Amino acid sequence: MWLDEKARRSLLAGCRLCPRRCGADRLSGQGACGGGDRAVVAKVSLHPWEEPVLTGEKGAGTVFFSGCNLGCVFCQNYEISHQAKGVAVSDEELGRIFLGQQEAGAAVLDLVTPTHYAPQIINGIFFARQEGFSLPVAYNSSGYEDIASLELVKDSVDVFLPDLKYYDSGLAGQYSGAPDYFAVASAAIEKMVELAGTPLLDDRGIMTRGVLVRHMVLPGARKDSMKLLDWLWSSFGDDIYLSLMSQYTPMYRAKEFPKLGRRLTTFEYESVTDYAAGLGFARCFVQERSSADAAYVPDWDYAGPP
Repeated sequence: MWLDEKARRSLLAGCRLCPRRCGADRLSGQGACGGGDRAVVAKVSLHPWEEPVLTGEKGAGTVFFSGCNLGCVFCQNYEISHQAKGVAVSDEELGRIFLGQQEAGAAVLDLVTPTHYAPQIINGIFFARQEGFSLPVAYNSSGYEDIASLELVKDSVDVFLPDLKYYDSGLAGQYSGAPDYFAVASAAIEKMVELAGTPLLDDRGIMTRGVLVRHMVLPGARKDSMKLLDWLWSSFGDDIYLSLMSQYTPMYRAKEFPKLGRRLTTFEYESVTDYAAGLGFARCFVQERSSADAAYVPDWDYAGPP
């Protein structure tokens, strides 16, 4: 799929790409997400710490985008999500970045926080495919997605990798500025499953189609996690992959919120993983407790196209 200049401008001139529907003219300014006319890239790397179905021998080919349509107070990537570190690139330059990840031996192309740059990504992938790009494309998002935008990217994306952060609207409003988060994200995940279908792995064990839902357990919120698991199991059973994350680390503004100022306890995390096992989840990844460390946050060092 290719967006001609008229279609691209139409999507960005009064932006409705995400559930914020801010209506910003991103051709001359920025949306609520911080995004403008060109995609802003903060990091390009082979990432060995994604789930095994994404990493292969050399890692997932991550492209981290700056800006975000959520406002998470504990964001570990706050320097790019809130402070806009990164380099603006054209759609064609973005396509060359994608090709570079394939040439570097990436197992998949892992687009991190892509939502607000859907038009630029569509054109970047089209350009890359014209030049021989063939990796599975993973859409690694917050889960706070607009259904029409998911339809827009369906021919460009193979794997959806959404977060599912909260069930409770109070938590979602307080911590991410999105009290409608569960209503929006649950509908988005249903759409992702419709578009991508049952997970498929190639002969290397790399995911080439399907949905992998991530949930990071938050301190003081294990019962909210269990409600999310109930919904996921009743909705999809084992027709999705699940990743339960223990990596929460108090960063950015987390210590302004009493329950977020500490790491997760072993009891909290294991009670959630045990609950998932009790429901019947078999396609479920868990994390080592040592992953809760700021050392795992990347350096935002992308210097721009060569």
